[in-house]
Parts: sequence; structure tokens; C-alpha cells
Amino acid sequence: MTVERPLALFFDLDGTLADTAEDLAAPIHAMRAERGLAPLSDEALRPYASMGARGLIMKGLGVTREDAGFEPLRRDFLQRYEAAMLVRTRLFDGMPEVLDALDDAGIRWGVVSNKFERYVRPILAGLGLLGRSACVVGGDTTGYSKPHPEPLLHGARLAAVDAHRCIYVGDDQRDIEAGHAARMAAIAAAYGFCGGDAPPHQWGADHLIGEPLDLLDLLGLR
Repeated sequence: MTVERPLALFFDLDGTLADTAEDLAAPIHAMRAERGLAPLSDEALRPYASMGARGLIMKGLGVTREDAGFEPLRRDFLQRYEAAMLVRTRLFDGMPEVLDALDDAGIRWGVVSNKFERYVRPILAGLGLLGRSACVVGGDTTGYSKPHPEPLLHGARLAAVDAHRCIYVGDDQRDIEAGHAARMAAIAAAYGFCGGDAPPHQWGADHLIGEPLDLLDLLGLR
């Protein structure tokens, strides 16, 4: 099965374009150790990585956003993370080939993430992708975050393409909701972090992929 070739394809960052889970988990490991708490495995924290500091602090330290102690923990987490964002972060297997194929086919691509833009840009730069990306949109770029459609619509404007001729790929149900709200086709990345209660096949995505290279088959690029 193939889909209509888009003018642009946008990726979520964490858990879709790049495997950032170990670097996101590292601050939690350190914070638990300082508090004398038993270690948690990376795999236990991995599903919460797509929720950012909020999800990781909730899982790793048992503190929710509504708790009085959340904000100091969040600042501590972000300071630690910003100091070591590119230790183990890497593109998912097959993603370099996907990006090369998109470039070769003249399909613009970019990144729309709920992670703050000041983190997204250094990560893309460190991965050698910043200059290739048609847009870089973070959760604070527009004043809205996914599932609101504005970050995706802003990405389409930056890439100079019509939103309804774009595809969005993400590993969280919010990504699919945001894609549809922006009138884009939405693809669920089942290989990603996929946190939340519902499994990817229940998100209402237009398509489901089990690995990045499946995108090439959907787009008729291999």
C-alpha cells in the first residue's frame, strides 16, 4: 500500500526521529540515586520519555505536576538533561536512509516536537540535521503544544507548503490528534516510546509503521 506523495513530511523528535530515551532517563537515574532510591531500568522509563520531564518525574520520582515539589524537580531535571543531551541519543535504525530518500525525492521534511526549541535545535545540530530540516518547531515556538494543530501548521508555513499536502509521523496519540487537527495525514510510529494507555493501533492513525524504513514503502520510494 502506498499513499499520495506529500509535499512535506514532519517528524516528532523523541521516539520518532531519534531515540533519546537513555539521555532522558539519565537525570532520573541520578536523582533517584541521590535520594537513596533503588535503580530503575531504562526500559521501565522508556514509555514515559515521550511525556518529557512531566512523565519521567512522575514515573521515576512519584511526583505529579500538581504536587508542590514538582517545579523544583522539573528545573533540576532540565538542567541535568541540557548538560548531556547527546551522550546516547541517535537516529533510529533506518532513519538516515529515510531522510536521504526524502531529499532525493524532493520531499521536504522537518521536526515538530513538544520539547522546547532550545533543546530541539542543539540535538538536531548534533545529529547533523539542523541545516537539512525545512522547519524546527518546539513546544514553545508558537505558544501552543500538541495536540493543538498550530505547531504543525507553523511547520508547514516555515516549509512553504500547504498543510493538507503534508504527513506527520509521531509515537504518541497526541501526535495523531495534532496531525488530523492540522488536516495532515498522520502516521503512528509503533517502534517509538508509545507511552499512554492506548496502544498505537487504537490511536486512529491513517497508517501504522513498525520501523522507519516502512515509510519508504508507504511513499513508494523503494
